[in-house]
Parts: sequence; C-alpha cells; structure tokens
Amino acid sequence: MNTRTLVKNLAALPDGPVTVSGWVETVRDQKKVQFVILRDESGAVQLVNPATRELEEGADAAASARLATTESISALAHGTFLTVSGELKHDERVKLGGLEVKIGSLEVVAEANPETPIAADSSLDKRMDWRFLDLRHPKQHLIFRIQTTFEHALRQYWVDNDFIEIHTPKLMASASESRAELFEVDYFEGKAYLAQSPQFFKQMAQPAGFGKVFEIGPAFRADPSFTSRHATEFTSIDAEMSWVDSHEDVMRMHEELLVAAFTAVKEKHGAEILELFGIELEVPTTPFPRIPLAEAKQIVADRGYIIPRDDADIDPEGERQISAYVREAYGHDFVFLTDWDISLRPFYHMRHPERPTLTNSYDLIYNGVEISTGAQREHRIDVLVGQAKEKGLDPEELEFYLDFFRYGVPPHGGFGMGLARVLMLMLEEHSIRETTYLFRGPTRLLP
Repeated sequence: MNTRTLVKNLAALPDGPVTVSGWVETVRDQKKVQFVILRDESGAVQLVNPATRELEEGADAAASARLATTESISALAHGTFLTVSGELKHDERVKLGGLEVKIGSLEVVAEANPETPIAADSSLDKRMDWRFLDLRHPKQHLIFRIQTTFEHALRQYWVDNDFIEIHTPKLMASASESRAELFEVDYFEGKAYLAQSPQFFKQMAQPAGFGKVFEIGPAFRADPSFTSRHATEFTSIDAEMSWVDSHEDVMRMHEELLVAAFTAVKEKHGAEILELFGIELEVPTTPFPRIPLAEAKQIVADRGYIIPRDDADIDPEGERQISAYVREAYGHDFVFLTDWDISLRPFYHMRHPERPTLTNSYDLIYNGVEISTGAQREHRIDVLVGQAKEKGLDPEELEFYLDFFRYGVPPHGGFGMGLARVLMLMLEEHSIRETTYLFRGPTRLLP
C-alpha cells in the first residue's frame, strides 16, 4: 500500500514517487496538458498530466490508461477528493511551492456536486449555512490551527505554574449570576439550567484545597443579541487561584498567560498570518496599562465622546475610545479597566476596603473590545450573604454555593475570557462567527 504524504512534507523529499490525497481546488484543462491544484489539511500542490486526447489504433494499455486519466481530470468538480500517485519533481518555475507531481494514477475517492453553493463573495450567513465548505478556505483553516496553538500555550503556562485543569458541569440546579440570561431545560421531573460560566464550581476548588485551577469549556447565555461579538454558546477560558492579595494578582497572571499564548502563535503562525490576513502579529509587553474606570470615562470625555448612559458603565464606543488613547499613549493594544462600581458587578466580587462602592475587579479591553472580566472574590460568608441580599438574591437559592464558604476558604480571584472574541480581535475579523467553528446565536442552530 502506498503511504500518503502531506503536502507540507513534499518539499523535504527528493524527486521520485509519492502519493498525495486531498480535494480539488482548481482544474486547468488545456489542450496538451492538464493542471490540478490539490489541497489537503497542510497546504496545496500542483499536479500535472500531459493530456492524451485521442487514442491511436493499436495503442497499448498504458496509452488507454492515460486517456482514461485525462478524461477523469476533465470531469473533476471543485471539492472532489482524490488520491494521486506519481512522480515528485522540484522545479523553481512552478509558482506554487516550487514543485509539482506528475500524475501516474488517479483515484476519485468522493465526487463533489459540480455546482458549489457558496462563492468567495457569498454573505456571511450563506457561508455559515455551508460552513463545512467555507472552512476549506486557507484563511478559515488557519484560524483553527491558530486556535489550537493558542489553547495549547494557555494550558502549557498553567501546567508550568502548577494549575489543575478541571471540567465543571454545564447543567446547574440554579443560576450562577442572573436568571435573565439562563437557558432552562427539562430535567427528568424538574428543571435545570445551562451554565453561564463555571464561576461557582471553579470557586469550589478553593476550599477544596486545589489552589489554582483552569478550564476551557462551553458556556451558554440566553442573550438575544445580534452583535458581532455575542453568541448563545461560546468557549470560555477560565482560571481561579487562591491566596491573592487583590485583583492585581489576577491581572498579573492574566497578562503573563496572554503573552505566552501570543508568543506561541507568532512563532508558529506569524508568517502565515502576515500572508493570509496581512497582519504583523505583535506580542504584547508587560505590564499591560491599568486605568481605573472613572479615570477612563474622563479620558474618553476629554476626547470628545460622552457615554450616553446615566449609570457608571462604559459602552462599546467608549471601549474603542479608551483603546485608541492607550495605543497613542502607551503603544499598547491591551488595557485593564479597574475598580468597577458595585452596581455593575455580581454579588461575589470583593469590595474595596477604603471605597466600599467600588469592587476589586477589572475588564480587559483588547483592540477596542472587552474580552474578559476578572476580580478578587468575596470569601467571608457574612459579607457574601449581605451582598447577595443587596442584589435581590435569595440566599436560600444559593445554599449550595454559600456552603463553600462555611468551612474555610482562602482569599481568591480569577477571570473568564471568550476564546472566539480574542481570536476575532487578534486576526482583525469582523465577527466571532468567523472564529467559531460552528456558531450558535438567537436564530442559528444549524449546521
């Protein structure tokens, strides 16, 4: 049996016999020669067949086979999967990689319909309808190789720093933050809720004595938003650690983590990102700038933009404005907005000892968009119960969570961050639908 060679490995081989498998990207069917661009999961290669259009009387079996190959190539549709055996030849004149394979034999493994349902100029919604075809494009393919490298680097950082990986349940008996964004599902004789985040469960690891934990897993938000950065199901990157003095410890870990991940992506994919996305990926420097939210709002106002809200929050345009300021003032794409008002934060965020209307929390803004929320958590049971009541929550419904704090828990903190949103901003895409393998939103449950 012939051994298949990935396209990316052909350049290292000497001229000689090879077997490649993949799908047809293009066919150039000329009078005396045929060219096929074959793409696999690692790259593309040019296949060549000196065409035989007519069979002379008395021609041998080899000539008949060449004619059959020529006719097969003429009939190939875009997307058809092939296995081809032939002769590899290095030739600097070949624009695609400086090599080609002269076709010896060709096997059509799976034919494609000749009419492709999407094109390069198809709408994003149309492309999402046919996502498995859309993902064949080199840019889309690269996104998910970058995602793999990014996630691996996150895990490597955590493992190197003695974090424990956990896998928390996604079915919950009660809300982790607010019922407003919960999906309710039938659960035997009762009801369950899809988890908005692993917040309660990663905090449970602190009194359990795990010290430092992380998880990369699904999260669900019943948020009917149709923006470019929201989804009803997304991959959440979460970490929590014990013995923090403040949210500053969490921010320090967070920025070190991102530097490790960006470094890995740049080293492995930087050249391809430049080629396919036109982006010179930069690894951020540490420390990331830190700006209290009140100061950030004033900076934005001084730039001529007044946030059109009565509360203490910052809107998307405000995020873009503060990012523009940070880029001008610090040359940085990231900024921590710190010290958020208690009205904007959940009951379990710790409050400032000197300024009790503020929390030890932050949002991380990257290229003008919020990608993460982090905080020091309140670990004192009496304070926690009081803050839950202030938020209008019934402590009895939180008993399983509050029990975590009744038997001793160290000071702790952590963050949650959206994977697709980070990749979207890294690659300057316009929607997380581009950086999500299969997107889920208010009107999309297929494919």
